[in-house]
Amino acid sequence: MESNFEAYHRSADLLKALAHPVRLCIVRGLVEQGSCNVSHMQECLELPQSTVSQHLQKLRSLGIVETDRSGLEVHYSVKDEKVKQIIKILLEGLPIERT
Repeated sequence: MESNFEAYHRSADLLKALAHPVRLCIVRGLVEQGSCNVSHMQECLELPQSTVSQHLQKLRSLGIVETDRSGLEVHYSVKDEKVKQIIKILLEGLPIERT
């Protein structure tokens, strides 16, 4: 067995972040749509802007999502290709809710 657990800690942190239903929904939406702003996510999730922003900050701090500013709007997208693969495998076959 490996004695260097750093890679395992990073992977566990990534899985913990994705284990929250709201964050999982956000990441799935970003994988499927490519990018999105907070206002659109807030409307789709029917959550306060502050709640969505807190979840996005957690995802951003772990390098899962990245931002792209366009004027006053900030668009989020999934940065990590490994996360895209995980989401596609994990949520394959689940119905997509469109608003």
